[in-house]
Amino acid sequence: MVETSNRDLIGYGASPPDPKWPGGARIALNFVLNFEEGSEYSIDDGDGYTETALTEGASQTAPLKGRDLAGESMFEYGSRVGFWRVRRILQERGLPLTVFGCALALERHPPAAAAIRDAGWDVCCHGWRWVKHFELSEDEERDHIRRAVASLKQTVGERPIGWYCRYSPSVNTRRLLVEEGGFLYDSDAYNDDLPYWTRVQGKPHLIVPYTLSNNDAKFGRGVFGTGEDFFTYLRDAFDVLYAEGATSPKMMSVGLHQRLIGHPARAAGLMRFLDHVGRHAGVWVCRRADIARHWLDHHPYPG
Repeated sequence: MVETSNRDLIGYGASPPDPKWPGGARIALNFVLNFEEGSEYSIDDGDGYTETALTEGASQTAPLKGRDLAGESMFEYGSRVGFWRVRRILQERGLPLTVFGCALALERHPPAAAAIRDAGWDVCCHGWRWVKHFELSEDEERDHIRRAVASLKQTVGERPIGWYCRYSPSVNTRRLLVEEGGFLYDSDAYNDDLPYWTRVQGKPHLIVPYTLSNNDAKFGRGVFGTGEDFFTYLRDAFDVLYAEGATSPKMMSVGLHQRLIGHPARAAGLMRFLDHVGRHAGVWVCRRADIARHWLDHHPYPG
């Protein structure tokens, strides 16, 4: 006999709901910029090693002793240069953006925090630090969530209503978010092209799925080699969803990292994709908070 599972492997199935995007849009398109630089594992912060994930040196082994100054420098490119390049590219086209913001990273970069506030971008909490939440104890994770909320209130002027932690949540994360209160949604899922509801501790909780598919992290893993690779992948994903959107509209997330897409050759691929999107009518380019609030208004929790 097959044992039962608490996983939902069926979802919406063959009949997903009509999301009723504003203006009858065929697709809701959300760009996410991960702001992690300054919150990663580091010698300075007492972690015992230097983080090099999703950098030019990601495949190299970090030194067992001492600081990896090259690794630190590659992270710094994201906050010193990459952030401002992506900001210019989006603002030149009048497009909104969601920031997956690590609270400590934004504390350490007041000019970027101010630029985010001024641009009207929403900040989805990306944790207190860019660490593996599934390795934290329950008390440690509860403290990280609390500190992150308080920090973002201070740096960007409002508390986050969304949450996404590094790579994988712990078995406690969603319950702790509901316990903390104030979160409208989390994005710690990759299992759908539309938002959906779940219940946590007897309370309705909204999931706005994210993506590691339409994501520049594939540069750091050696999957994408050029800006053209990135453009082609995003274009094909967009074109399929846009065609489906004639009868069954969906959402599309695009994940960006400042220290990756912020380099000129890769940014060229992003610009090509944005220009491709701009040639299509019926596209709602929006913030993640907009999607969550739209779902709450038009598809409230049943019952």
